[in-house]
Amino acid sequence: MKAYLVRHAHAGDRDSWEGDDRLRPLTDKGWSQARGLAAELGGEEIGRVVSSSYLRCVQTVEPLAEALGLAVQVDDAFAEGSPWREALARLTRASESLVACSQGDVIGSIIDDLAGRGVIPPGDIRWQKGSAWVLTVEAGDVVAAAYQPPVEADA
Repeated sequence: MKAYLVRHAHAGDRDSWEGDDRLRPLTDKGWSQARGLAAELGGEEIGRVVSSSYLRCVQTVEPLAEALGLAVQVDDAFAEGSPWREALARLTRASESLVACSQGDVIGSIIDDLAGRGVIPPGDIRWQKGSAWVLTVEAGDVVAAAYQPPVEADA
């Protein structure tokens, strides 16, 4: 089974945003990255699209969900500040391939864990905004991982 762990697309600078950070939206660049993600993964066999409740995360996977004819399911296990082990458990216990959009702290901890177990080479540790990790899950564990850098779609 495949699990696609996506970092939300570009949403501007946290420090210059004056409202509730949970409501910070994607920038034009972020929307281009979201459309690029939909183009990259739209042909994959994906049964669910899950996201943190933060607006920038939901917006990142909306074009993909639409292309797949699926609704975005909100799951705060992927929200900023959530325990990363719970997010990883959601990915490894899934019964069908899924895309999950999360945030840097959660993704960073998951990637660090996978690197510590030798699934990801130490030199390949990264999680740019708009990028995805394609995780191969077998028997409830991640056995392989491949990085997909962010792709911007034409405007």
